[in-house]
Amino acid sequence: MKRLAFFKLILFSSLAFVSVYLLNRKLGDTPPLGKFLNPFTGFWQNAEPVDPHNFSLEDESLQSEVTILIDDQGIPHIFAQNDHDLYFAQGYVTAKDRLWQLDFQTRYAAGRLSEVVGEKALDLDRYQRRMGMTYGAENMLTEANKDPQTKAILEAYTAGINAYINQLDAADYPLEFKILDYKPEVWKPLNSALLLKLMSATLARGTNELALSNTLNEYGEKVVEDLFPNYPFIEDPIIPEATDWKFETDSSSAASITSAPKIVKNGADNINSKNESSKWLTSRLLTAIKPENIGSNNWTVNGNKSATGFPILANDPHLDLTLPSIWYQIQLHSPNVNVYGASIPGAPNVIVGFNKNIAWGVTNVGSDVLDWYKVTFRDDSYEEYKQNDHWRKTKKRIEEIKIRGERAYYDTVYYTHQGPISYLKNTKPESLPMTANIPEGYALNWVAHLPSNEIRTFYELNMARNYQDYRHALSHFVAPAQNFVYADRTGDIAITPNGLFPMKEKRQGKFLLDGADPSNEWKQRIPYERNPTAYNPVQNYLSSANQWPVDQSYPYYLGWEFAPSERARRINSQLEGMTNANLQSFRSLQNDTYSMLAESLTDTLVHILTRAQDFNDIENKALVSLKDWNYRYVPTSIAASIFESFYNRIYDNLWKEYFGQAKPLMRYPSRDRTVHLLLHEPKSPWYSTPSQERTRSDVIISSFKEAVQELTEKHGDMDHWEWSKVKGTHVPHLAAIPGLGSRILNVGGSKHTVNAMSEDNGPSWRMIVLLGDTPRAYGVLPGGASGNPGSPFYDNQISVWEKGELVELLLLDKRSRNQDHIISQIKLIPTN
Repeated sequence: MKRLAFFKLILFSSLAFVSVYLLNRKLGDTPPLGKFLNPFTGFWQNAEPVDPHNFSLEDESLQSEVTILIDDQGIPHIFAQNDHDLYFAQGYVTAKDRLWQLDFQTRYAAGRLSEVVGEKALDLDRYQRRMGMTYGAENMLTEANKDPQTKAILEAYTAGINAYINQLDAADYPLEFKILDYKPEVWKPLNSALLLKLMSATLARGTNELALSNTLNEYGEKVVEDLFPNYPFIEDPIIPEATDWKFETDSSSAASITSAPKIVKNGADNINSKNESSKWLTSRLLTAIKPENIGSNNWTVNGNKSATGFPILANDPHLDLTLPSIWYQIQLHSPNVNVYGASIPGAPNVIVGFNKNIAWGVTNVGSDVLDWYKVTFRDDSYEEYKQNDHWRKTKKRIEEIKIRGERAYYDTVYYTHQGPISYLKNTKPESLPMTANIPEGYALNWVAHLPSNEIRTFYELNMARNYQDYRHALSHFVAPAQNFVYADRTGDIAITPNGLFPMKEKRQGKFLLDGADPSNEWKQRIPYERNPTAYNPVQNYLSSANQWPVDQSYPYYLGWEFAPSERARRINSQLEGMTNANLQSFRSLQNDTYSMLAESLTDTLVHILTRAQDFNDIENKALVSLKDWNYRYVPTSIAASIFESFYNRIYDNLWKEYFGQAKPLMRYPSRDRTVHLLLHEPKSPWYSTPSQERTRSDVIISSFKEAVQELTEKHGDMDHWEWSKVKGTHVPHLAAIPGLGSRILNVGGSKHTVNAMSEDNGPSWRMIVLLGDTPRAYGVLPGGASGNPGSPFYDNQISVWEKGELVELLLLDKRSRNQDHIISQIKLIPTN
């Protein structure tokens, strides 16, 4: 009996030991449940009250007391008595609300996810290192530190983040740290630079040189010139047409532009199809294949078109939607600045916003700032490469990639003067589809690798008082190139597609280049003063929607393709006819769902379909729906779903056999070229394929039938084809953690309407500013101030965003706790 009791004791003691061990260890993707469920340190501790508590913090690096007021949207309003404390407080409160987001995005940009999730992230980490993300961030930080003001801002912001981290116990860690079982690390100024490089990579719009070179090899120059023209058939450029540029290119510039580069006609890499990464991860990679549809909008009118007699400015940058949001709302107030707007978590200053004198916003230019150069090595040691008939030394960068639970992996990346050689022959990982359009044995030349100080741009914009201040601020900006729209209380409006634009010519932007040929080099940049700018135009408005920045009269090359023109043409047509513009008219335009693509094509398509005789009942009902459609992508529209599926089937049926099935990677022609084909080339040979003789009618009719069948198979009866349900817009969690994203939202819009909306991409921030003696501003983001799913401010703005409504943005003048909409405060106090 005693022996049995002894064995039971040993057995249950062993089981208890094993249980404790296992519950405190991460098993695969499952968090350590003991830690996660612990009532004292686990996820229970992440719940936040509806009414935040007032609290204070003492810190020895503060110079004076700082007051942070929290409004009823959870937005912080920082009142500091000097710039050091201002940016310290910005870092502190950003970390308080978004610490895991800061950590995760920094690790992702730097190629350090393997430290958290193990070997499955190794290929992704290697990719980031091989694109030179940290290399570019280091160059940026070196340049930024040359400016004492920028250096001081970064150091203060960094100290604020670390002050928050240092006060945390394990119970206080954000939920995602507990799920993934790791802890935050000390923040460094390099991390802020990495986040800005991540934004540059996200907005680089991918790379097409390999695909176009393969097309050139396969079909020849005539086909490339026909299907991939250097300027679209229909355009409404950002800078009004017939602008007088007031300058001529000098002889050295002309030589750089007209020199014909030696094109490389090899490197037919195949498409990789395996994808185990989340969409958020892959869409933010430098060479991700991005659709041409996504985009952003900004516009402004002067007092001649507004009801107030003062300018009004709107901006809605469209990016992948995530919880927590890519943006963080904040007000910064000190003796030098009083600004409100959207910041990027992890970077100081306000990026899009307004102060008492000016307002500004941004959209992506999408200019050509990335080239690939074929590297000719002397031998397999990769120590020397050829350039201009001479041998130059490569530089080796040894990347140590730490892997959770495994030994570190050491990766060698070779650099030429043109940039990192991303992948040598037969070294691309099959697990990453974004490596499909990277040529092997080529150096990557990317503007974001160059020294820069974008932080200075936003520091100056935050304090700007007039047009001259705006122009001076933009002179510091390198990447990612942005369309900066501007308005001020004196009545001035302006827009500038701005960044560092390399001086080169069209073929350098379309095809792979020979790195040994010196004529292919980026010898200089387009002078900043000659970046295209419009200032107080006679039309009384300005706008951008990622379309072409300029018409063909501009003497420099900015790129050979930009976003299609439909959104821009719709915005400009509305602004042209707008009088007495006000908040409501601007808000309506931001929510506009009218499709100029549908307007241009539907009559022709319906006319061809009407002549067909062999439709079944559901196809006939779908055709009637198209005939009666008003071209608006409202949430309840069935016709919108039909047209969307119909056009996508036409597009794929036209080009897939030529460009989508071949082993070498190629790309389809643009939407502009496709629309022109459908409307103006009814007898084109492109309707036929190598395997099948077809007419335009054949393609359209078969595509319509396929679209109806696809909708039926996926969604059932036609009554269930409502656009919002078919599109399924939602806001997923940043790391795709189940249960932490939003529901399916009842929203309209499409990728080619002003309210550009897809499944998980759309307006990441909407803002409208009415300038005047006292500015009034309104905005919303699809999320909330907090990154904590247990906070009432995690997703509190989503329902407002879903309805297309806005919330007033409070530009406060005083630090008093007793003001309307203020619900709590934080005091940061210097240690005596």
